[in-house]
Parts: sequence; C-alpha cells; structure tokens
Amino acid sequence: MPQDERWLVKCQEVIDFLETNRRKPSKFISEERNLCSWWKHNKTLMNAGELKPKWVGMFKLLLEFGEKYKHVNQYA
Repeated sequence: MPQDERWLVKCQEVIDFLETNRRKPSKFISEERNLCSWWKHNKTLMNAGELKPKWVGMFKLLLEFGEKYKHVNQYA
C-alpha cells in the first residue's frame, strides 16, 4: 500500500474515532495510542513545515474537527 493510501486510511480512522467517541484519542488508553501518536506526529510535521503540501489542507480540517470535541474543564 502506498504512503498516500496509508495516510488517508489513518486519517479516516481518526475521523471515525472522533465521530463515534466524541473526543480525541487518548495516549493513556492502549487501543487509542496509535491514533494519538499519528495525530501528534502529523501536527509536529505541519508546524515544522515538513508535512506534504497535499496533506496540509486535509489535516487542518481534521484539526478543526478535533477542536469541536476539545476537553472543557467543568470546574473552571
């Protein structure tokens, strides 16, 4: 499987996770750790300007979608 297809498959897995669980993947739950690592790695690459240009737009949309489910402190 080419790298482009793997990236798109992983992106879709993250989108599906966000839609079903209404939260971002956690690094503390072993089943979710792979998705969390993928998210953080791509965010780091994007901030450093090293993410492939064809993926930047799609990843920005994914980040916006993730902000919808951002944790809100109930005690603040």
